[in-house]
Amino acid sequence: MKHYVAGAALSAVLSLGLAAPALSQTATFGGSDALGSLYDRQNRMFVDLVNERSNGELTLNFIEGEQLGTDVQVIEQAMGGAVQFYGDDLSWYSNWVDDYAILGWGFTFHSNDHMQAFFETDTYQTMAQELIDEYGVRLLAQAPIQPRLTFANTPIETADDFNGLKMRVPEIPTYLQLWQTLGASPTRVAWGEVFLGLRTGVIEAAEGPVSAAYAARFHEAAPYVIRTDHILTATHILVNEAFYQSLSPELQEIVTQAAVEATAWAREQAEAETDDIIATMESEGATVSEIDLEPVRERAVEAVERIEAEGLWTPGLWQSVQDMAE
Repeated sequence: MKHYVAGAALSAVLSLGLAAPALSQTATFGGSDALGSLYDRQNRMFVDLVNERSNGELTLNFIEGEQLGTDVQVIEQAMGGAVQFYGDDLSWYSNWVDDYAILGWGFTFHSNDHMQAFFETDTYQTMAQELIDEYGVRLLAQAPIQPRLTFANTPIETADDFNGLKMRVPEIPTYLQLWQTLGASPTRVAWGEVFLGLRTGVIEAAEGPVSAAYAARFHEAAPYVIRTDHILTATHILVNEAFYQSLSPELQEIVTQAAVEATAWAREQAEAETDDIIATMESEGATVSEIDLEPVRERAVEAVERIEAEGLWTPGLWQSVQDMAE
């Protein structure tokens, strides 16, 4: 009888044209960058947009900083489904899909427009599809943002000054290979430990995208800032594929559009604030300088054939990217 009454009550509600309340879902967005960095601000914008537009049907909880672990650890959590969303440097995926390594090789992309054009190719779409098929994560959006600078404890005046330099690199194989090629002695250090490593001399130099490095105060621990601009950084926002497929088409559209808007905003913000942040570093005591980058660039370009032979990315990919710039 109780089941009959409940069913009758539901029928009455529906007969009056009243919709049953939508089920609410919650999800976690895992951060992995310094608070206030461009990545952090982009991710907060995405979370706020989704929470605002979903009308309570989807609520994202943003776990900022490195509370959930390093970038690799949070990405692995996203692949496993413990974390549903993540956003940071796009080149991290070279740890799983080899061709993402092209994003971390020095002097490959010549401008943000050049990199954006690459994102629109079938080659890149194949890379993104492999992340879905093999690792269960979907890139909702990506965009080029800022160049990476070098921060050192001692002046860097020529390409030879990189020789033997104890350089921090992230857990990305391309970065290790690049800085070895440039003559440095690279070592892997977690992002959150770089400041202390520079301050104590465990490492002598580090590099990173402008806004993220400023937020982490690299210039205070390593006051010699060199405009190497050796890599153009790309940002992204990603979702666990199983979670994405569990969403209604309307919520899928909301999270996708929010990611597109947040990464586009990050690009605009990056292009607007890069020079200002560098000037701020200088006003706060850093010595900002430029060096002749041609010898540095030559070392990177000359190593491409060897790198491709070692299988770091698909042979011919680097040249195809260069052809796009012509």
